[in-house]
Amino acid sequence: MVIVFVVIVLAVLAVLVTANWYVWRRLFRDTTGGPGWVRRAGAALVAGGWLMAIGALVAERTGAPFWLQRVLAWPGFLWLALSIYLLLGLLLGEAVRPLLRRLLERREPAEERTREPRPETVPAGTTPGTPGTPEAPGTPEAPEAPGSEDPRPPVSAPSRRLFVSRIVGGAAAAAAVGTVGVGTYGVLNGPSVKRVTVPLARLPRAAHGYRIAVVSDVHLGPVLGRGFAQRVVDTINSTQPDLVAVVGDLVDGSVRDLRTAAAPLSGIKAPAYFVTGNHEYFSGAEQWVEEVRRLGLLPLENARTELPWFDLAGVNDIAGEDEGQGPDFARALGDRDPTRACVLLAHQPVQIHDAVEYGVDLQLSGHTHGGQLWPGNLIASAANPTLAGLERYGDTQLYVSRGAGAWGPPTRVGAPSDITVIQLASRQA
Repeated sequence: MVIVFVVIVLAVLAVLVTANWYVWRRLFRDTTGGPGWVRRAGAALVAGGWLMAIGALVAERTGAPFWLQRVLAWPGFLWLALSIYLLLGLLLGEAVRPLLRRLLERREPAEERTREPRPETVPAGTTPGTPGTPEAPGTPEAPEAPGSEDPRPPVSAPSRRLFVSRIVGGAAAAAAVGTVGVGTYGVLNGPSVKRVTVPLARLPRAAHGYRIAVVSDVHLGPVLGRGFAQRVVDTINSTQPDLVAVVGDLVDGSVRDLRTAAAPLSGIKAPAYFVTGNHEYFSGAEQWVEEVRRLGLLPLENARTELPWFDLAGVNDIAGEDEGQGPDFARALGDRDPTRACVLLAHQPVQIHDAVEYGVDLQLSGHTHGGQLWPGNLIASAANPTLAGLERYGDTQLYVSRGAGAWGPPTRVGAPSDITVIQLASRQA
């Protein structure tokens, strides 16, 4: 087992080193005429960016001083996102390179053909345009007039390669910076509101139109702080929900470091319920359960509450199993009245199979971030039954939110953040 782990680690390191060498080569070595400060600066940028990124990840996981986490998080996590799109842009550029080179090669002969011919050199003692005029012996030819030489010599192959490299490298860098910039602005600006209507067979007519605001993956931490939490709360309150469901990954850090950041949650106006996500177990889940309770949220730790028109249940995240606090569906759902509709809060979509077994009508989840950074959606889709949105599994429906915040890079590409308002519909209405 140890050998397998070592082999995997070495393989990952080899891929990272190769990818970063490729990025440096295409962006800095191939775009400069020779060794110099630009190449050295590029090597320092690439290596330093990854050192900051790894440092940010290690600092977060080891509970390093919060000031250090904040110093490392912004540049480190943003470089992580930027490096992904630099690599993708440069790889895409490989298809463009030969096309640009061919275009330049074809253009040069065409330009040569369209240039005016050079004027003939008329020997001394000869009248221009008069044929047969003898040339005096020993008379030197008249020199060419200044400026008569071709001002546009053919471009050499090395010059073409340098030109193409600069075009492709510059375009890839601009696209990567633009992509990350727009994606970061989207996160920092706060989540949008998404509205979804979900019919439940056992929901009574009196509950038709009941609104649940689903809030997932806020990830308060060294990057997203109190200001972001306030934007989330303001967005929740603007939807005027009947109930708020916070379905895990609220924080990335200890209560001591993030108490101030989480304080705006006390401003949620509707009744709010909370279940743990995997990141709570990296941050001290028991302390956070107590803290959210102090802020006015009601934790559902493998528990159920009977609301007037349906049951609302919640289970702990799977990550809690290592601490003896994993999900317990029997405790949360085992003795409920099966004639009543049931809504379950569970952080990870993979918990849907247990929800089906216990006859849940609707499970509300997060965790996937919708992939967060394209093409991360391909990996997230392979690891989860539903990436985002509403799907049915037997008689149970699963809704997965893309989440309100972001983990790692405060950036989203192809997976915009959201707070979803689920409007329950009764089939009797």
